[in-house]
Amino acid sequence: MSSNEKVAYTTIHHMHARAQDAAADDRKQEAASTPDTSASVDLYAPSSYFNRELSWLDFNWRVLNEALDPELPLLERLKFICITAANLDEFYMIRVAGLKQQIELGVTDRPSDGMTAEETLGAVRENVCRMNKAMSDCFLNEILPGLEKEGVHLHSYAELDDESRQWCETYFIDHVFPVLSPLAIDPGHPFPHLLNRSLNLVINVVDSITLDERIAVVQVPPVVPRLVHIPIRKDGYHYVLLGEVIAENANALFPGLQVKDAFRFRITRNADLEIADDEASDLLKTIEEQIRRRRWGAVVRAEVDHHMPRNVWRMLQSAMHLQDSEMYPVEGPLNLADFMDLVKLPIKHLKDPPFTPRIIEDLRGDHNIFDRVRERDLFFHHPYDSFSSVVEFIEVAADDPNVLAIKQTLYRTSGDSSIVKALARAALNGKQVTAFVELKARFDEQNNIIWARQLEQAGVHVVYGIIGLKTHCKFALVVRREKGGLRTYVHLSTGNYNEITARLYTDCGMVTCREDMAFEATGLFNYLTGYSHQTNWKKIIIAPISLRQKVLALIQREMENRKAGKPAGITAKLNSLVDAQVIRALYRASQAGVKIDLVVRGICCLKPGVPGLSDNIRVTSVVGRFLEHSRIFVFENEGDPEVFFSSADWMPRNLNRRVESMWIVEEPTIKERVLNHILPTILSDTAKSYVLQSDGRYLRPAAPVKGDRINSQEMFIRYAEIAYRERHDDEDGE
Repeated sequence: MSSNEKVAYTTIHHMHARAQDAAADDRKQEAASTPDTSASVDLYAPSSYFNRELSWLDFNWRVLNEALDPELPLLERLKFICITAANLDEFYMIRVAGLKQQIELGVTDRPSDGMTAEETLGAVRENVCRMNKAMSDCFLNEILPGLEKEGVHLHSYAELDDESRQWCETYFIDHVFPVLSPLAIDPGHPFPHLLNRSLNLVINVVDSITLDERIAVVQVPPVVPRLVHIPIRKDGYHYVLLGEVIAENANALFPGLQVKDAFRFRITRNADLEIADDEASDLLKTIEEQIRRRRWGAVVRAEVDHHMPRNVWRMLQSAMHLQDSEMYPVEGPLNLADFMDLVKLPIKHLKDPPFTPRIIEDLRGDHNIFDRVRERDLFFHHPYDSFSSVVEFIEVAADDPNVLAIKQTLYRTSGDSSIVKALARAALNGKQVTAFVELKARFDEQNNIIWARQLEQAGVHVVYGIIGLKTHCKFALVVRREKGGLRTYVHLSTGNYNEITARLYTDCGMVTCREDMAFEATGLFNYLTGYSHQTNWKKIIIAPISLRQKVLALIQREMENRKAGKPAGITAKLNSLVDAQVIRALYRASQAGVKIDLVVRGICCLKPGVPGLSDNIRVTSVVGRFLEHSRIFVFENEGDPEVFFSSADWMPRNLNRRVESMWIVEEPTIKERVLNHILPTILSDTAKSYVLQSDGRYLRPAAPVKGDRINSQEMFIRYAEIAYRERHDDEDGE
């Protein structure tokens, strides 16, 4: 074990021990603090909770609803179909795979909602079958006909003209045939071990001599584009599916035999990485090995052409050891996520209008970012405020001769990251640079390994995560030599240092040089990279050390204030609400009369509006052009609201098994913007929001009597565009 890993391993055991002790104290406190109002309502009853997996599927339905909206531009609708399909893949690879493992291992523990793994799987299948049908119907009956009218054609092979067929045959021979490997299925050739998420053809061939029928499998190569563009057609955009090109030219794969028919199928495997803490002596090598194994996990789903004959269906089912419930017939193309390539077509009127993120007021014109931060904390509301300012913060630090050190956590970042390049350049410039890289960022592991090694080669000190925990907090720290001595500047964010997703996700970030914040941020990095027993966290609250306790204490305080007749209230915007202990605390606060507004984009296991349980809780979800990713918490605090930003959702994994952060916002201008602009705008959304009902339905808010529905994201875009125009008008005037 390397020295870095020994330090990390020692640290994590220290953190685990403290977290376990704190959890025991919380259970005692929770039992002692239960008010009398809960006597008539069982806060632990399964009927008080929604099922986690079914709630996630409800979220995916809300994503799909964007695709079903005829008012959206056509390629935007297609984008949401692709996102829905990709989401389902990950859901099966992780969540459904986990449920199946529970059954195989005989796990009898039930979640808060009381459903067994078997019951949940049954409900999941029923739900997903309806979702598949809705996706296929929309794609086949609305998206494709709409694209046809706009000159974008997805042809079946049968309808191609002779010239196009000839082009496809040549393309097959030159670009496809050399990479294909037909795999016979017979007693001497067992069923092949197919790649995860692979699209395949099962082909029936007839021996021209013996007239015997035989079966073979051909994997559609992922290295060749799924959508084959036919360039000789100049009247628009013309495509044919690669699977059809292979099927129609499959005779070339079987000389002396005749292809009778071919049917598509696709498999999804268990892709959750499993790392034993006491066995992973080299974390980097362990992750690399697990990534390779991910391709070969147990099959958890097979999607098949709905025209597939029953005997072929049964053969596949038997070969992959699947139950009927694990076979999913699909009408239309499999893996609709592949059609995201069409979304990139340069047809502007079929997409949302582009917008230019604004440069915040404090950074307009000639400026030195460090001078501005010394004047006051800087705030960014992405993507409306440009992420380029965050990149600039790191790039300026990399080249500033007065900067001595840079430390940064990296969970997910873009492939060609300016920030990663700046960190490498800073190291080459002689600065002390430390990058804390989370290798266990799901499905980004390989990418993180590649650029982490590049950083090491440039001289960056790279720390590869912590065994047993994921490091999910987002911090960057710059130490600068100034007239009064050393000063530390800190960037804190709810989102990743990823220049691509920063244009697609809503997040909040800030840069500060407040001494107390800088001190605690330094303490956080000491926790991550070395020995530290710091316990006095006041401005930045860390999981798994004390974040759970802090959240519960804040909820408890609001409940006590309400009982004392003082102003009380809670507003929380987050991605998921799953943790049962936090949910019970919110229920108790509601029973005490605390008004609670929750904006939960995805999973919500809390049931709002239940008489005697959650009368005072309202839950909404906003799903629109951007992925709502920011976590913002406001506690009324007797009329002097406290505002927090956080990297953490209220889920067991965030509170118990990740290094997370929540920090208090003290800059008055930022608090004012959150309290009087951002949250009120989001809460007033009537166009892209849903209101969660006590029975689990998500309903659109009632349409306004007068005026248009309010789209909060479009309002933020308009504010950013106005600021952008005003800036350029001022510059033109000068």
